Amino acid sequence: MSITRDLVLTTPDGPMDCFEAVPDGPARGAVVVVQEAFGVNAHIRDVTERFAAAGYHAVAPAYFHRAGGGRVEDYTDVAAIFPLFEGLTDDGILADTDAALDHLRASGFADDRIATVGFCFGGRVTFLVALERALGAAVGFYGGGIATKGALPFPMLLDRTAELRTPWLGLFGDLDASIPVDGVEALRAALTGAPVAGEVVRYADARHGFHCDARADHDEAAARDAWARTLAWFDAHLA
Repeated sequence: MSITRDLVLTTPDGPMDCFEAVPDGPARGAVVVVQEAFGVNAHIRDVTERFAAAGYHAVAPAYFHRAGGGRVEDYTDVAAIFPLFEGLTDDGILADTDAALDHLRASGFADDRIATVGFCFGGRVTFLVALERALGAAVGFYGGGIATKGALPFPMLLDRTAELRTPWLGLFGDLDASIPVDGVEALRAALTGAPVAGEVVRYADARHGFHCDARADHDEAAARDAWARTLAWFDAHLA
């Protein structure tokens, strides 16, 4: 059981919508849920509620506010996502994440009790934030653009792995056409030299978006295992 609401957070680039779900009782920690490239759509709102049901105070900031907001519910309409990224840079991603973190801090959570989890575009965001902010834990689901340059307008991050400040878990599907397995393995190797815990898990039969039950590529077994690993990562690393 969770309590949900929509709120507006302040960022240097204007107001940003945010969906919030909190448990009906004391929270064991807090989570910033970072959207896919399709925005804070019905699936991301559902995932945010799932974290609240697991006992976490969860928020999902809408990073596309610079382009006027918006979300895409049709996962086959890939062309519709690219205009939503107008004006969004890594600096903007960090500013938006900081707004969500400030909200959670004001709600009583210290940084070591806050995690990030992200999907698709959001998987890369969790890695970027883990490089720049010292939080309790981070998990990225099929985040493209980390080990190799992806289709979205952001630089790869592999060469910055030695700067990692937050323990990070990456979850990838071997059949993901947009994230080469050799790149995932390069990331795994680089994480061995990181100053904090870093881990990579691969699913042999999973494609991109395997966790999303609104996508044709949903893989129930991989999604169930990845969810369990995410909660275990939080248990291991959040204060």
